[in-house]
Amino acid sequence: MAPRGTKDAPGRMSLKLSHLPSRQNIKPVYPRSPSSIDPNNPPWPAYRGYHEYSFAYATMGQRLPTILGKAIEDVVVTLNQEYDEERIVDLVQCIDRMEDLMRELQEQAKLRPIIDDGEADVALWNKLIAKYFHGKTFMNAPWLFAEAYKYRRLQECFSVSKYWKNYDVFFRQKCDTFSRSHDAVFELSMRFAEPFKLKDGLSIEEKTEAERLMFIELTQICLWGNSTDLSLLINMTEDQIRSLQSTGGENLAATEKNILGNHMQRLWETVLSLRQNTGGRIDFVLDNAGFELYCDCVYADFLIQSGLAKEIRFHGKRYPWFVSDVTKKDWEWLLNSMVYGHLFPKASEEEKESLRRLGQRWKEYEKSGKWIYEQHPFWCTGFTFWELHNEAPDLFLHLSRSDLVIFKGDLNHRKLTYDCAAPPSTEFEIAIGPMASAAGAPRVCSLRTIKSDVVVGLGPDGDELAEKLDKEEPGWKISGKYAVVLLSEGRPGEKVVFT
Repeated sequence: MAPRGTKDAPGRMSLKLSHLPSRQNIKPVYPRSPSSIDPNNPPWPAYRGYHEYSFAYATMGQRLPTILGKAIEDVVVTLNQEYDEERIVDLVQCIDRMEDLMRELQEQAKLRPIIDDGEADVALWNKLIAKYFHGKTFMNAPWLFAEAYKYRRLQECFSVSKYWKNYDVFFRQKCDTFSRSHDAVFELSMRFAEPFKLKDGLSIEEKTEAERLMFIELTQICLWGNSTDLSLLINMTEDQIRSLQSTGGENLAATEKNILGNHMQRLWETVLSLRQNTGGRIDFVLDNAGFELYCDCVYADFLIQSGLAKEIRFHGKRYPWFVSDVTKKDWEWLLNSMVYGHLFPKASEEEKESLRRLGQRWKEYEKSGKWIYEQHPFWCTGFTFWELHNEAPDLFLHLSRSDLVIFKGDLNHRKLTYDCAAPPSTEFEIAIGPMASAAGAPRVCSLRTIKSDVVVGLGPDGDELAEKLDKEEPGWKISGKYAVVLLSEGRPGEKVVFT
């Protein structure tokens, strides 16, 4: 036998492929089959930080470092107001961890596991990172996961500390969105301080129509209240906020045409059917604190007073999340500030009294069990809501008992739809996967002003409409000018089954 490496050694075998078809450029078929979907491979292509055509690129490269930089500045203000040495040293260490996170963001570092800080979501996070995102960076992991991971790491900066575990670096900003919203706050409080009452002498049909019109208008107020998302509008002037928050009837009529996917009439028919069955339970998966939460509560107040619902459950976050998301602290601050606060020194006594009455009624709803505030660890994980059935079966079962679950805002919509590049004509019930198709899935409504790339539910001509807007209004997907109100019928009443 010839030694290895000699000229007599056999050459590398090659395949003779001259009779086969030429090589083809193979593209993946979308949507992916359910068995091939995972957090790194959504049903349609994911948006990732290196995609220069998407809002993910601007977010991961510019917005998140800006938000984190402002958060560090705010913590330094708190530090300079401290006098106790141990608390000062502890907070300096929090700032050091924030600066480490900033460096990782800017250097596009790999995603490391979450430190065990005692939170109930640590195992969920670290399972996700190990199983799907090992070796991934802030820029090449799917945008939704990378962005959520950044906020979880920000929470970790404080949760591992001794004295600052419950510190909310965004709390002052969230309070400001309410206190700087004088005109819109009192526009609503002056209208709704007194219990809702229809005119005397109306027929049943006239009463129903009056309620329908009220419902449509309040649904829009609840929808457009999302305009003051702090993660997008952290440097807004008071005049800009006032313009966005205009709640006058003419303004709402003008903006209704900008609701590109509009199931409001179906939504009305759904809640009307609840009252015919002695009222139902409606859940709000909350988005922003401050003025948006105030609008959500005005809406929920009407649903209770009109008998369209007998119980409202509000779902918030366990800790500060995506700058302005609602926590229990934000919830309690809003209601107590309305009743006892001195946020509006320029308000008239009549205006202040209207706000107090509104706040007192809402606090009574809490005491009587008509309003219930809840928080579940799943809402602050990197999972989309496609995984709610598998990763939080207790929460899915809980929501399955609701007559209607209203998801507020852009982030919740991204999590419902897997935040991927589905065609705009994709039906909402297809885009939200198991949240529509799993046995026992509740009716789901998404009230969302469009502030990111994913857009679905625009109807059969949705692809053409999106192309037209792409040409005529570049940036329409992130401007907050347009919105959707989308409804999934789900599979309510069926027995929930976990495999």
